[in-house]
Amino acid sequence: MKISIINGPNLNLLGKREPEIYGSQTFEEYFTTLQIQFPTIEFTYFQSNIEGELIDKIQEYGFSFDGIILNAGAYTHTSIGIGDAVKAITTAVIEVHISNTFSRESFRHQSYISGNAKGVILGFGLKSYELAVQSFL
Repeated sequence: MKISIINGPNLNLLGKREPEIYGSQTFEEYFTTLQIQFPTIEFTYFQSNIEGELIDKIQEYGFSFDGIILNAGAYTHTSIGIGDAVKAITTAVIEVHISNTFSRESFRHQSYISGNAKGVILGFGLKSYELAVQSFL
């Protein structure tokens, strides 16, 4: 099984950025934990602060992978292009957020991805990614 994790803007700052919301672990550290926890899954990981690069990866993996776990960060709430990319592919996408976006600012309540995703997992910290992996098993 091949699963890609695609993270959007500012998620490269995990472990440093607002630890009271996002925790103190880097995503690279957590990614290693996922690989150990699910040794039969071939994972790829990509992070970018650039919207077009995220769309390129969604399109690249969107017809050949078994699943995509997408945390588009703030682009979730602003990018029709990322939402359209998710709609255009055949690979199932799980939208993931570390924080509970509904307990935060009202602009974070809108998602251009959710309507085209297989499911949405939010508010469980980094464990949200593990739950997304389990949804593909």
